[in-house]
Amino acid sequence: MNQNDKRLADSWPQALAFEEQIKNAIVGQDQAVRLVAIAVFARGHVLLEGGVGVGKTTLLRAVARAIGGECERIEGTIDLMPSDLIYYTYLDDQGKPGVAPGPLLRRGGGLSTFFFNEINRARPQVHSLLLRVMAERAVTAFNREYSFPHLQVFADRNRVEKEETFELPAAARDRFMLEIAVPTPTQPDILDLLAFEPRFHDPDALLAAVAPGVLAFETLNELAAAIQAGITATPALKTYVRELWRAASEPEALGIRLPDADSGDLIEAGPSPRGMSHLIRAARVRAWLAQRSHVLPEDVQAVFPAAMGHRIFLKPVYEYRRAELVPELVGRILRSVAAP
Repeated sequence: MNQNDKRLADSWPQALAFEEQIKNAIVGQDQAVRLVAIAVFARGHVLLEGGVGVGKTTLLRAVARAIGGECERIEGTIDLMPSDLIYYTYLDDQGKPGVAPGPLLRRGGGLSTFFFNEINRARPQVHSLLLRVMAERAVTAFNREYSFPHLQVFADRNRVEKEETFELPAAARDRFMLEIAVPTPTQPDILDLLAFEPRFHDPDALLAAVAPGVLAFETLNELAAAIQAGITATPALKTYVRELWRAASEPEALGIRLPDADSGDLIEAGPSPRGMSHLIRAARVRAWLAQRSHVLPEDVQAVFPAAMGHRIFLKPVYEYRRAELVPELVGRILRSVAAP
């Protein structure tokens, strides 16, 4: 066993412990928790989408507590400006004006998680600033550059409310490695737990039971690099991924059609090369979590909807039916492209 393999083997129990801590706080969302864990070990930014009261914020707070390091949070509002992420002004006890670092700056390089709650309530100017932070893990302010080498951005958006909201532009959506759906639980036993079990009535008490710092956040970048270097993919699997990517961009070329939609006029743009890279990074982490040293088609299939769905851009005439069409298209792609 080489040094990299030993590193992966030694870190695997910590990864499972991290996931278990999150599941103790969030019930009925095992799929979402697994995808969040994959994003954490792939060092990708995450967009959560779901209805009101399904536990998105609690899930993100649990993740931040288990990751450790410094955490900041900001609420998306229609009057939020980019400068609100950088600094704020105030009057001190003597009535003199002052300037203090905002949520992005006040923790310095120790900032490990940044929550952007209801990101689709913020204006495009704020999205633009967030783009640079997500891409470069740095921002310029007060004539100097601030670096956040361990930063991971988590954002959520409410899919129910549409008034006074701004859809994320394609460039912003492409920066998120995964868009993870947090569905409303429907299982009777889970609903009974959430409704009748007192420990689920107090989110703060629930989160206090999550062990803090299960992961050493400052080692995650190195661990992610070790996973990407140590988990292999066969030539047949590479061909399979290329076919999936092509199908997501040109479904009509593979005979993939949707009812009540013209497949030849459905897609405005398909997933970017960065999207395909994110797909493979996520699939490698899933393989590692399953204690394998190579990627299987089932790894790719498991992360494909979350890695590719938000990167399929529909023609405007179909965009209002996105929630209906994209999951159907993704499902047909996975069923149509033959796995090796």
